[in-house]
Amino acid sequence: MTRSILITGCSSGIGLDAARALKDRGWHVFAACRKAEDCARLRAEGFESPRIDYEAPDTVAAGLDEVLAATGGRLDALFNNGAYAIPGLVEDMPTEALRAIFEANLFGWHDLTRRVIPVMRAQGSGRIVQCSSVLGFAAAPWRGAYNATKFALEGMTDTLRQEMAGSGIAVVLIQPGPIGTRFRENARAQFEHWIDWERSARRGDYERLMVRLTGDAKDRFQLPPAAVTRVLIHALEAARPRPRYRVTVPTKLAALARRVLSTRGMDRILSNS
Repeated sequence: MTRSILITGCSSGIGLDAARALKDRGWHVFAACRKAEDCARLRAEGFESPRIDYEAPDTVAAGLDEVLAATGGRLDALFNNGAYAIPGLVEDMPTEALRAIFEANLFGWHDLTRRVIPVMRAQGSGRIVQCSSVLGFAAAPWRGAYNATKFALEGMTDTLRQEMAGSGIAVVLIQPGPIGTRFRENARAQFEHWIDWERSARRGDYERLMVRLTGDAKDRFQLPPAAVTRVLIHALEAARPRPRYRVTVPTKLAALARRVLSTRGMDRILSNS
């Protein structure tokens, strides 16, 4: 039987690379996108592409219904992917911005996951893979909104993994570091929309850090999206997947540092990240 997977955030980057690779491996891939025009582009490429926008609950329900109608009610795997950042200091972050980013980076994921679990429970098996981040366990300054959503995702996913024990449903976290995607481009748009940095008490710091926060400079440790796809394949196809997969050197070093350094030591390192 052909295995089926729903992947969100497939307009570019990690989601698109994963969709193409898994299709080549024989998976029945549903490559969801937030925008209708991106769905149309992927359909032209030969994918089934439901529209799922985590910030629009009606699309979450309708998108999953579309998938289940095509599979006869079965779904072997879900890869929750697709999130954005709002660079800026916590003190300058409007509360409405936090509400918006939690809707996109956590609440929508929770909604879709809850809808998928009964399907997988009924069939006695399934994989739920969550694309987290190094910033889900090692908070860095200027990224408070994104840190908060990913820390919350990690806690929710660890809990879900424990609760799904014995159900046949494996729950996995992937923790990428710097990956070559449109992430910074999208972050720049969010920054411009939400952060009134020119009135900030730390305007000078924004001026010095603007390029690093929202620019296109390549991180020297950056890997292509295929690096995430490689571990995703293991998470999906291994008989016993790991609870978490760390991708890129910065992620692995941050995990090691958390084990051996004090909180103040971690603060000194991360303050320069």
